[in-house]
Amino acid sequence: MEMIKIAGFGGSLRKESYSRYLLENSVNLMPENSELKILDIKNFPLMNQDEENNYPENVKNFKKQIRESDGVLIVTPEYNYSIPGYLKNVLDVASRPYGDNPFDGKPVAVMSSSIGMLGGSRAQYHLRQVFVFLNMVPVNTPEVFLTFAPQKFDKNGKLTDDMTAKFAAQLLENLVNLARDIKKAHH
Repeated sequence: MEMIKIAGFGGSLRKESYSRYLLENSVNLMPENSELKILDIKNFPLMNQDEENNYPENVKNFKKQIRESDGVLIVTPEYNYSIPGYLKNVLDVASRPYGDNPFDGKPVAVMSSSIGMLGGSRAQYHLRQVFVFLNMVPVNTPEVFLTFAPQKFDKNGKLTDDMTAKFAAQLLENLVNLARDIKKAHH
């Protein structure tokens, strides 16, 4: 069976972010014949249409990695009822200039985390609105909301919650299956 490559990013810029932990743990939850590569989104310039044809190498490299992937995983916290500004900025910058959107037609799955009981759900719903304009194909189920995050990782950032691992693994399997179906349809 052909290897399916998923590009993952998001999380938080914070080293010990629960979203980053969840993203890193997802590498080991991937189904057979698939791999998750975590992309670096640090140091993205701010969206500025005057600059969109002169973005630095890290943006060009990010876009190339998205293009070469079979699907995308975004793991995010929720800031003020919504998507973190820098994550939205990464999506905005990478989808420009017009006609050069590497997300176009890509299957995408989203997970979120928070220290509270809603698990970042509002950020996910806003992110799903953005996927519509980017013409991404979202995996709708299962929804993975990591609630009460501090209780679900050990001191090294390893996921210790079996339910979260089970739902995350199912979401990743659904993402890989969708990516494989889309890839087959295009060949």
